[in-house]
Amino acid sequence: MGVRLQELTYAAKDPAGLARFWAGVLGFELVDDTVLAPADERAFRLRFVASDLPKLGPNQMHFDVTSTSLDDQQGMVDRAIELGGQHLDIGQSPDEKHVVLADPEGNEFCVIEPTNNFLADTAEIGALSSDGSQAVGYFWSKALDWPLVWDQDEETAIQAPYGGTKIAWGGPPVNPKLGVNRLQLKLRADGDRQVEVDRLVALGATPGEGDTLLDPDGNEFVLLAG
Repeated sequence: MGVRLQELTYAAKDPAGLARFWAGVLGFELVDDTVLAPADERAFRLRFVASDLPKLGPNQMHFDVTSTSLDDQQGMVDRAIELGGQHLDIGQSPDEKHVVLADPEGNEFCVIEPTNNFLADTAEIGALSSDGSQAVGYFWSKALDWPLVWDQDEETAIQAPYGGTKIAWGGPPVNPKLGVNRLQLKLRADGDRQVEVDRLVALGATPGEGDTLLDPDGNEFVLLAG
């Protein structure tokens, strides 16, 4: 019983092109033109879906990509730029050790320095860093049955019991939601879907259209039948 994180869907004007970019950056396998699979089968897939969603501001969620050394970090930055990414100024200070970039469609991500202890022993995508409240962190911890690995100053993070990518929320102030999120979690029910819908609603979710639900911050996610 319960739900599991199956994949992250990523809205794109050119799904195949963006999939190739991220395959090159992360080293994930292209399962088909628009789906990436990490080498670790416990991790979630990335699925790029055709969409005309406008980018109205910073995404609610972005990747924090890990590195193993300073040379590896620089190599990953260089590779991302070569593949069509670009440096991005979000007001970071010159002494920041991580590098802020945007993919070819302007979606933000960070290449994190190897000395970052918070992302030690995670995965290629060390964290899905999210704009969100403490309450939504608590919701997702219970929804996925992933323990809280950070809960301080209203910032929260969760991680699967077997490790891998963390999901983190930055706490207040939470930016106003600007339209439908371009990056969305897709879950699959291990048992009866309606039982899981009822459980998630009791935890604070709101039913949406079709297979879509909204978490307590109003972020869309999908729950599929097992």
